[in-house]
Amino acid sequence: MASHEEFQKRVEEAMRNPENMGELSEADSVGTVGNAECGEMLRMWVKFKESRGKKVIDQATFQSFGCETAIAVASLATKMIQGKTPEEALSMRGDELAGDLGPLPPMKIHCAQLVEGALQSALKDPESKEGAEGSEAAATSNSGEGSLLGNMGQASKPTGKIRFLNKEGGQEEE
Repeated sequence: MASHEEFQKRVEEAMRNPENMGELSEADSVGTVGNAECGEMLRMWVKFKESRGKKVIDQATFQSFGCETAIAVASLATKMIQGKTPEEALSMRGDELAGDLGPLPPMKIHCAQLVEGALQSALKDPESKEGAEGSEAAATSNSGEGSLLGNMGQASKPTGKIRFLNKEGGQEEE
């Protein structure tokens, strides 16, 4: 079986039962990142807890307008960062966040970079005004108004910054 076929099989397996999809009520921090080149967007919610005197990630969830690979990487990454300190999670690169998917094909590396960018956006300064405003958006009702899909179709006051990835995988503020 060719490498591409093996990769596709792993993505399909991850897509059968994606974990941690959806908003996280009472999140402590929210990060949103988009890729203007391909039109994908990913939002990640993070909730912290105290463990042995350290602040660690208790739970993380995501919503995505993206391809199957971006969803699969986000699902794996949200499980992988649980129990880590923000610093430990921030040190993880896209290839690590892809976890069991293994090495991503060159045309799918941007999917892991999207997840990495959303995680960085959520964790860089969770005490900041941006993080607090994002938490308010995450805690809105389930009517769709606080969801990524709901926000896309409505004109509303901004709830923080969206970071767009450039071709090299770096972030540009918007």
